[in-house]
Amino acid sequence: MGKYVYEYPRPAVTVDIVIVTREQKPRVLLVKRKHEPFQGMWATPGGFIEMDESLDAAAKRELFEETGVRMEKLTQLHAFGDPKRDPRGRNIAVAYLAVVDPDDLQPRAGDDAAEVGWFSLARPPKLAFDHKHILAVARKFLKSRGAGGSPARK
Repeated sequence: MGKYVYEYPRPAVTVDIVIVTREQKPRVLLVKRKHEPFQGMWATPGGFIEMDESLDAAAKRELFEETGVRMEKLTQLHAFGDPKRDPRGRNIAVAYLAVVDPDDLQPRAGDDAAEVGWFSLARPPKLAFDHKHILAVARKFLKSRGAGGSPARK
């Protein structure tokens, strides 16, 4: 099969993973960015997909690389495509979601994460990129599923 080259620019694709606790007051797992852009700010774990991997595989890989957390199942939540969402250029993000028991996880910072921590899902710290919007979509999704709804488990 031949190689096709197009004259128009193409966007990059990333994955973002929203890990939420199954608690009365849910918390979300965030990483502190080690590098620019947004160095030192909190963000959902995630990163660029590799050319030879699926979106699901990229989400599982990025989550493990940045937090040490392995998830068997992640639910695809939503795609985010605002042209200005990433200062590095045109980037489309596919967000994933899992609801977990916090005692089952022992996250640790790795790869390009300086720190990892649990924060209030309702009142997270100031976030990098458009991650405030991503968490708003996750909250709306979880609310639509009711108190006992769980899109994915560990």
